[in-house]
Amino acid sequence: MKFIGLLLLFCCLVGVLKAQPTQPAKPEPRPAPLQLGKNDTIPVYLTIDSGKLMPWIVTPDVIITDSRIFKSAADREAYRRLKYNVLKVLPYASFAGKRYRKLQRDLAVTPDKRQQKVLITQCETEIKDLFNKEIKELTISQGDILIKLIDRETGNTSYDMVKDMKGGFKAFVYQSVARLFGHDLKDTYDPDQQRDIEGILLQAGYHPSDD
Repeated sequence: MKFIGLLLLFCCLVGVLKAQPTQPAKPEPRPAPLQLGKNDTIPVYLTIDSGKLMPWIVTPDVIITDSRIFKSAADREAYRRLKYNVLKVLPYASFAGKRYRKLQRDLAVTPDKRQQKVLITQCETEIKDLFNKEIKELTISQGDILIKLIDRETGNTSYDMVKDMKGGFKAFVYQSVARLFGHDLKDTYDPDQQRDIEGILLQAGYHPSDD
């Protein structure tokens, strides 16, 4: 009997709970109409912030860099020369990176070994033509920067690129010749060690492309 009584009491409580009217959810406050001025003619996305309509505008990334403070006039002049040299060789590094990436894409879809050699020769010829016209006039300092920027652009040292395209012996020969002119084709680029160069590139808005 006690069990039946408890069961009836439970059923009554459930019925009372079901009989209680549910409180309707409060509607979200509607934002006030957007007031447009006479010059507000550019459509933008809107979002609701604290019940107010706010324009939602996606802006490009902003790069914040420190202002360089030089200890002496000599340091200022050295930085000026470095900036000049970096910007002078930057187009060549960019060209080398784009041409190398194109070669890698072409080789990836060309299974024929003979045709691969043709593609490599074409790439080498284009680079040699550029060297004979302009790069051979670079100073030693500019050449060193170019070697570093090629590594930054491609993720491979100049030595590795030659070895990849022409083999280890050719890479050794090119490295030997480069050594005679005070260069090292195995030089790598470290943004932490080359902070001045990295800062110059960022100020110029330059990033390696993927094309």
